[in-house]
Amino acid sequence: MGYERHTTVIARTVVRVTVPIILLTAVALLLQGHNQPGGGFIGAVLTATAFVLVYVVFGQAYLQSDLLGLDTADDTHRAVEYYRWLFTAGLVVALASGLVPLAFGFPFLTQAVAMLEGLPLYGHMEVASAFAFDLGVYFTVVGGLLTVLGEVGTE
Repeated sequence: MGYERHTTVIARTVVRVTVPIILLTAVALLLQGHNQPGGGFIGAVLTATAFVLVYVVFGQAYLQSDLLGLDTADDTHRAVEYYRWLFTAGLVVALASGLVPLAFGFPFLTQAVAMLEGLPLYGHMEVASAFAFDLGVYFTVVGGLLTVLGEVGTE
């Protein structure tokens, strides 16, 4: 990999070990947010933190080409386009989760819960519509924070 920066082996190793743990914790917080403390915002902040660690230790080219699979022929941060799309998609999902109840005659952001029974391995599982809002917040915050990171990183 021609992307090794002037960081220590210890820093690169620590990032390789901690980033998967950070991302797993972020997903866990996102999934439990509608029932317990956590949710889209804190999960997104952790996800953005993982990207920041990779960006700082390994650099912009590594983040774009190896992790995101984008062309790095020019020196621009092409991932910002995708971050902006993620931000927009998050806003749409969050807004839609609030507007859907209006179509059924309920107030804005009214939440519903459905119980799924007879699932393999789980038995039963609660599915709350609040998760759609949390997911929208997650995408919006990740997209926004990574857009800022990308724009500042190109300076």
